[in-house]
Amino acid sequence: MDNSEDNKKGGRKLILLCVISIFITLCLTTVSLAIYHYSGDIYLDRSRPGYLPDDEEVEDDEEDEEGDYNFEKTGPINKEVLEEYLKKLQIEVDALDEYQDPFGADALSDEQFGL
Repeated sequence: MDNSEDNKKGGRKLILLCVISIFITLCLTTVSLAIYHYSGDIYLDRSRPGYLPDDEEVEDDEEDEEGDYNFEKTGPINKEVLEEYLKKLQIEVDALDEYQDPFGADALSDEQFGL
């Protein structure tokens, strides 16, 4: 009899330990998420789907003059469209050809980045 009562007490203590640990985990998670939200760090996480960029970061959807060109999603692909694309692509190729030694030691220098 004595052994079965000890087993029941041990089982109750184990269940109580699990409940208390889950409660502590929920409390700490709630506190950490509240700190994350109220400190403003939530807005620095750019991987969040609800991230809203600053007004300066919003880019226009218009074509860039220097070759940022995309095909139309609908419409014909004819000779004129391909020629326009090749002209825009040539601008990018010429910009890449301007690099002196792209795999050299100074490829990441300030001058290469225009700083």
